[in-house]
Parts: sequence; C-alpha cells; structure tokens
Amino acid sequence: MTRDQLKKLERDLWAAADKLRANSDLKASEYSTPVLGLIFLKFADNKYRQHEAAIVQEYEKLKGTRREKSLEEIAIEKCGFFLQDYARYDYLLQLPEKENIAQAIRRAMASIEKSKPELLGVLPQEEYDRFTRSDKNKGIPKDLLKLFSDIPVDAAGDVFGQIYEYFLANFALSEGQGGGEFFTPRSVVKLMTEIIEPHGGKVYDPACGSGGMFVQSAEFIHQHQADKAADLDVYVCGTEKTLETVKLAKMNLAVNNLRGEIKQANTYYEDPFNAFGTFDYVMANPPFNVDDVTLDAVEKDKRFNTYGVPRNKTKAKGKKEKDGKEKAVETVPNGNYLWINLFATSLKEGGRAALVMANSASDARHSEADIRQTLIEQNLIYGMLTLPSNLFYTVTLPATLWFFDKGKTDERVLFIDARNIFTQVDRAHRELTDEQIQNIAIIPRLHKGRRQEFVDLVDRYLRLGIAQLHEAAEHLPGLNHRLLAVLAEEADEQTTQAARDAIAHLEAQWAQLADLDKAQAQHERSRGQKHGIEDRNEAQHAQRARFSPFFDGLHAAVKALDKTLREMDKRKAAAAKAEGKRVTANRQTKAVKEAVQALHDEMKAAELFYQHVSWLQERFPKASYEDVTGLCKLASREEIKEQDWSLNPGRYVGVVIEEDGKTEEEFLEALSASQTKLLELTEDSQALSKVVAANLEALLK
Repeated sequence: MTRDQLKKLERDLWAAADKLRANSDLKASEYSTPVLGLIFLKFADNKYRQHEAAIVQEYEKLKGTRREKSLEEIAIEKCGFFLQDYARYDYLLQLPEKENIAQAIRRAMASIEKSKPELLGVLPQEEYDRFTRSDKNKGIPKDLLKLFSDIPVDAAGDVFGQIYEYFLANFALSEGQGGGEFFTPRSVVKLMTEIIEPHGGKVYDPACGSGGMFVQSAEFIHQHQADKAADLDVYVCGTEKTLETVKLAKMNLAVNNLRGEIKQANTYYEDPFNAFGTFDYVMANPPFNVDDVTLDAVEKDKRFNTYGVPRNKTKAKGKKEKDGKEKAVETVPNGNYLWINLFATSLKEGGRAALVMANSASDARHSEADIRQTLIEQNLIYGMLTLPSNLFYTVTLPATLWFFDKGKTDERVLFIDARNIFTQVDRAHRELTDEQIQNIAIIPRLHKGRRQEFVDLVDRYLRLGIAQLHEAAEHLPGLNHRLLAVLAEEADEQTTQAARDAIAHLEAQWAQLADLDKAQAQHERSRGQKHGIEDRNEAQHAQRARFSPFFDGLHAAVKALDKTLREMDKRKAAAAKAEGKRVTANRQTKAVKEAVQALHDEMKAAELFYQHVSWLQERFPKASYEDVTGLCKLASREEIKEQDWSLNPGRYVGVVIEEDGKTEEEFLEALSASQTKLLELTEDSQALSKVVAANLEALLK
C-alpha cells in the first residue's frame, strides 16, 4: 500500500466512522474506545490469517506425537494471537443484524484477552454495551465492522499502527481538552525522535498517554535498519495515571508489535520502574504548570531532588484536622521542574532525552532558575527548540522541546528557533511535514559534524523533485486536448490566439525538462564517485541553480494561460449580460480550469523540494554547521550566564525579517487578479440576490 493510498484509506475510514457517530447519541469520548478496539480486532485477525496455514500445518504435523501441541499454543508461538472461530472478523461481519452484535464483539474481545495475558483487562468489552442503550445505536456495530473490513487483508502491522494513530489524533481533536491529554501530534513526536535518535535499548515515558512516543521510537529504529551498528531491539516502559488511556496505550503497543510495559501510576508519587539512572532514552509530553504537588512527597525522592526541588509556595488544602480547621500543606510552586529533574535523573550515562515543556519554564525564576543553572553547569542540556504555535490540540501557545544528553562533551548549548517552520492544516491547526522535520533535525547532526547526512538529504530532495516534475509533465497532453476542445467553440480570434500562444509557451518550457534530466543523471553518476563533501556540495549548488530559470518560465507560462482563460470568461460574461442572460461555465471550460489548477499544484509540489534545497543551502552554504540568525545558535556557558541562565532560544538566535520574494510587478499583478476575481464574485452575488428577491416576491403573491 502506497503512502497516498494509506492517507486516503485513513480519511475515508474516519469520515465514515464519524458520520456513524453523528447519527447516534454517543459522545466522542464514549465512541472512541470501542472503535479503536475494532481496529485492533481487525489487526489481530489479519495477523492470524497471515500465519493460519503454517499454524494448521504445524498442528497436523505434531498431532498424535509426543510433541503434540494445541492450536492455541502453536498460534501464540507463531503470531502472538489465538482467535477462536467466534472471534474471527469474518464471523462477526457475517452475523445477521437480528443478532446482538455488540455482545458478540464483547465475547470475541474476552477470548483474545484470555489467550494473551498481557492484554487482560485492556480490550474494550462493556464499552460495546453503549450500542445497545437506544435503537439509533443498534446498527452501528454492524456498520463499523463493514467499514473496517475495507482495510486490506494483507495490511501489515505498520499500516494498522498508522490507522490507529490517525484515529487517536482525530478523537483527540474532537474531544478537545480531554483528548489532548492522551495524544501528542505525530509530527512533534517524530521531530523529537529524529533529534535524540533512539537506536534501541530501554525507552521511558513517564506520562505516556496513548504511547505515541514509543511508536515513533520504533519507527525510527525500523527506518535505520540498514545501519548495521544500530541496536534494533527496543523495550518500552510507560506510566499513565488514567486507566482508560493505559488501555489505549497497551492496544497501541500490540498493534505496532512493540515489547514493553505500561503501568497505571501517578509519576509524582509512584515509581513502578525504579527510574533513577535506568533508561537509555526518555521522551514525554507531560502536563504543564501543575501546581498542587505536595512538597513533602517529592523533596526526599532522588528522582526529583538531585538537582534541586522547586519550592517557596504554601497553599491551604481541603485537608481538615479534628478541630475542623484546614491544615496548610506546602506544595511545589510549579510541577514543570519536577519533570525536568525526572528526565535528567532517569537517564543512564550516555543516555538522551526529549521533553515537551511550556515556554515559560525556559525563563522561570527563583528556585527553578537555580535548578536550571545546575543542569547547565553539569552539562546535561544538549539543546532547546522552540516550536510553532497551534501544533497541539489543547495548547495554542508555542511550546519548547528540551533535549538532554548525558554523553555530551561540548559545554555549549544548541538553540533552535523553529517558530516560523510549519504547514497550516486548517485555520486553527498546524503541523510539521516530513521534510520540515528533516530540515530541522539536520541542524544538530551538522553540529555533531555529520556533514555527509546533509549532502545526502539535499540529493534526496533533488531526486524527489525531478520525479515529481515528470509526474506533472505526464498531464500536459491531456490539458492541451481539453484546451483545444474549448478553443474550437471560441468565437473571438484574438482570445483564441492568445490561448494557443500560452499553451505553446508552456510546452516549450516543459521541453527544457529533457536537458535538466540529463544534468540530474550526470549528477547521480558523479554521486557514486569518490568526491569530498566540498565537491559534492558545490555540485549540488550548481544543480539547484539550473532549475531556477526553469520554474520561473513555468510560472510565467501558467500565469499567461490562466490570464487568457479569465479573459475568455470575462468576454462570455459581458456577452451574456448584454443579452440579459446569466453566464454558466460549460463542462469543457470547467475541465480545462481544473486541469490547469492540477498542473499548477503538481508544479508547486515539485518546486517545493527545490525550495527545501534552497532553504538548506542558503543557511548552511558550506554543508557544515554555522550559527544562523533567526534559526540557530551555539551558545557558550558564559553567554548563557549573561542571560541569567535563560534557556529561551529567542534570546540567542536573534530575529531576521524575510521577504516574500515577489517583485513589485508580481505583487501588483497578483493584487489585480484578486480584484478581478472579487468583482466577478460580487456581480454573481448581486445577480443571485435579484433572483432570490424575485422568487420570494412571486411566492408571497
């Protein structure tokens, strides 16, 4: 299954599942767990199906011998699951609607738990009873079974993992504040893993939510399997205080084939994994600014007191003495530095950690400043990264990523300000694309002297860009065909000729792709030869420069074609208006506009890869680390001391004002096009208003 096919499947499944919920009396919080349970059930069935022939063969082979084993024993050995006939997905799918399907699903879940003890008490069961409480809910179990049957039978665990994570994200979004407690956006977690680079060992998340940190750690390891020196074995340990979320996390681990333990615990007061100095990697997105942790419970705990305990705030709590008076209980002023302490103390020597934290913690004063100074002086802080705002579902302000490294030797701290690096998803939410994540993650790699990875990343973008250009070029003949069909009906010779000239210009521009192909092929051949980083970097700069005039020409040709089509529309609108008619676009004209837009979108998608190359080369022209104003800065301990031990990246990297790259002529042209479109829409609006008014008048009469 390709990435695009998976994305479409995710969207289609979510849209259908959400539509079913909208027609029920269930809240999103009531609906999420049973839906995620069915995704798990489909995963288990697929996995069992893939091993079923080998399981039966082994059973028949051993039957009647001294080594005879039950089907269940063999199934557990081969695929980790044993499914009774009544727990198979097809069995449930084919149950007649008159049956109590919710009860049948509950029975199936219970049987899976029985054969897999680590899932005991985890899979949803009584949650399916919610579907029986009203008539409008009764059909939903059957409909959901049909819906998830669209997941291909050969889909592997990584496909299920991504679908599961996609549903978790959407449930978090729909549940608002409560949903964000169990889900950290995938792009944020991926950035964290790309920077701390977990290569195996024990991974700890003391506020694990639904387990997304573990999934991304495993995915990073999977992607680096070619590295023979990498440790590919990972064992995850997580604590989460909410039982419902613990269940989600355990299902997430099972769907993603991860080994480990998730335990229900309040990390402030419980330490089920004896975390002090135990883990190779620690990752978490803990709750921010918790202010009611009792000081007495943490000040004697070495997890929290090794670098100093935040203190100096007293609150009267609701704990009453025998005389009825409230007893004042001293609390920690803010829990943020408890988490920061926990990260530093949970690491082994050489371990690395990444923590999501509120921006305010970077500059916190008083006892927190003393803790921060101690961490810096003991050289535990590797780097600080400010994220863009609106990446999280429940936090609109930007957060900061803290990175710890118990194996660092350089006393300087790397500061990165990534507030201006994001992709807008909708009005209220943003994300980081895979390319943006790689562009940020390459900065600490350059800092560590790994220049080869920089030139490899640039080469990857150059290859992806040329491939995307070829995909766009394949659609050019279809556009020509549609345009000629429209021009055959166009009466105005001047407009017709302008359109023909525009398409000829576009074809001539695309013809230059052949020469660029040759240049790219030569660049690839030279990549296999023994050249130094400097030579490779110089060749990449030259290769990128070849594409600038090509894209300029493409944009000019598409603009000319688009302008011609708008002129055709204006002429037709004027003619229709003169005849007292309302103009409507015919099917062919609409198809041409759609084809032009599709071509333009594909051009932009291809150009984006070259823009990533330019972004990297402009900031790191020598393919080596250097401080970049507005982006990154390596600050010495003296520089940090001068800033009162602040770890706010904005204090160090500075600010740069970037232009939009448009000339005055281009800006005015874009403004003119917007004005023309506005006038057209205004005229349409006025015409529709008249029609509505006339119809209302006729009805009232």
